[in-house]
Amino acid sequence: MSDQDRLLDPAEEALGQISGGSILDVATGNGGFISYLIENLKDYTEITGIDSNQRPLEAARQSHPQENIHFLQMDAVKMDFPDRHFDTVCISNSLHHMVDLPGVLDEMKRVCKPGGYFIISEMFQDGQSETQLTHVTMHHWWAAVDNAEGITHFETFTRGKIIEITEQLGLHHLRQYELKDLEADPKDPELMRQLGDIIDRYIQRIEKLKDGKALLQRGEELRQRLNEVGFHGATALLLIGQK
Repeated sequence: MSDQDRLLDPAEEALGQISGGSILDVATGNGGFISYLIENLKDYTEITGIDSNQRPLEAARQSHPQENIHFLQMDAVKMDFPDRHFDTVCISNSLHHMVDLPGVLDEMKRVCKPGGYFIISEMFQDGQSETQLTHVTMHHWWAAVDNAEGITHFETFTRGKIIEITEQLGLHHLRQYELKDLEADPKDPELMRQLGDIIDRYIQRIEKLKDGKALLQRGEELRQRLNEVGFHGATALLLIGQK
């Protein structure tokens, strides 16, 4: 994709008109969505990323050493922030990880200033191409392995369900965009190697489980699909509204 094509991308164009101000990124993980925001927002003053897991926060701090970007270990259902504290709140590819999703979204709305931006980015499971379905299938397998180990991880939502969840927030000026990239080589050798390594790591986890035979079989079927069909990242919805 050329630089000119990227400038015409509707999602990036919409974000490019937003001054983010003070931003909260919920379930930030290793800070990947923060990188996307920095690249595409018109500007911002500071960013706070929170996650319940300390381990990915260390990687996030290394990736974002800027003085105006901070990372905190915090429960998203009970945030240690006052009401109306942030100009922008966002969450990316984490709706399906939340045990109490309504509670998380209520908290995000509480700490968002009136008129502030509410941004949700979430991959969905339906309407994907064959190469993208490899990603969906892989992600659902990851979720099954996590759940077998007692880690809460639901399968991804449908496109319609994500829209329904967002519409229930009562946001103003709600807009939706699709994020996808189908131009990369779906069988790029380096990509195949990286994904193969990920499958191997999950299989090692499964081998420690008592009843992991079915999960092992799913993993090997997934490896075969990856080699035969290839891989593209699943399309995600980007939803932007205001409180």
